[in-house]
Amino acid sequence: MAARVLTAPRRLKPFNRLQVILQHLKMCKHTDSTADVLLQKKGDAGIITLNRPKVLNALSLSMIRQIYPQIKAWEQDPETFLIIIKGAGEKAFCAGGDVRAIADAGRAGDRLTRDYFREEYTLNNAVGTCKKPYVALIDGITMGGGVGLSVHGHFRVATEKTVFAMPETAIGLFPDVGGGYFLPRLSGKIGCFLALTGFRLKGRDVLKAGIATHFVESAKLPDLEKDLIALKSPSKENIADLLNSYHIQTKIDQEKEFVLDEHMEKINSIFSANSMEEIVQKLKQDGSPFAMKQLETLNKMSPTSLKLTLRQVREGASLSLQDVFTMEYRLSQACMKGHDFYEGVRAVLIDKDQSPCWKPAALGEVSDEFVDNCFKPLGNNDLKL
Repeated sequence: MAARVLTAPRRLKPFNRLQVILQHLKMCKHTDSTADVLLQKKGDAGIITLNRPKVLNALSLSMIRQIYPQIKAWEQDPETFLIIIKGAGEKAFCAGGDVRAIADAGRAGDRLTRDYFREEYTLNNAVGTCKKPYVALIDGITMGGGVGLSVHGHFRVATEKTVFAMPETAIGLFPDVGGGYFLPRLSGKIGCFLALTGFRLKGRDVLKAGIATHFVESAKLPDLEKDLIALKSPSKENIADLLNSYHIQTKIDQEKEFVLDEHMEKINSIFSANSMEEIVQKLKQDGSPFAMKQLETLNKMSPTSLKLTLRQVREGASLSLQDVFTMEYRLSQACMKGHDFYEGVRAVLIDKDQSPCWKPAALGEVSDEFVDNCFKPLGNNDLKL
């Protein structure tokens, strides 16, 4: 039977971790081609296919609740040696979380606004702590929730079709799913730049930025997957060797320099500022076409989101992955109680007028006290990993 895709708010029982124990270790029979996630065992590999190509494999709570227990089961299975995750269709690995469903639920006062983020971050943490080698084939659009399913794993294979971005500040959110962990660990201030602007990296640039570990031609991915499945009881080193062999053979854009190379000095200088106001000031003072373009972009983003994101990335630089998820869960719940997330989803995804009316409308109106409150512990409601 097809797994139900969550498209409207509905009361759902909180995820029960005991389901992991009850899950059959060998295989979960989710191979119906109409299911929103396909879970298969082939050879020594567990394979997860995100199967909502019509909506660019957007991640629903239904999908999270299928993937998490399967990863935990394969992790414990002595006959599973690696996990592969990929997206169905030609366009996307996963374009993000099902934010429209979350916004609908928030307006209706439904618990999905709590359950979704709690369970998504728990899944992201399972990827980041997975004891079995985890290979994400990030072919096509990989944004937001799709980044959370891939970036924390051992291996991330980009292609010439990969489009990476964390565009959350444009919808009144922040680059979550562990963005506070991996973004500040990229070289220089590139992570802060990507977090605030939602800048899109394409193809080999995803590798050059340090987000992907390998770059393989999109047309070769079926062969790569077959070869991964054919490995007998592989170690992490065996898998790395195979990925490296494909990576070395891929010549696409090999000589092309990193898209942000010529701007890195500016990025490192401007985005090391201590406040959003100072970043804006530095961009204005710089006055170059690149700086003006970034200023124009930032002026479209939620001022609240920008302030939350800058602090998130700064604080996340010295936190463990688990502490980052706890911090981000607090921020998610603050955003669910606010105005800008609902307005951003309306402007970008529902009415598509691209003209959100942010409240507050200016950076200077977002107080330090408000930002501090968004980071405060939630007591018994905190995310515990």
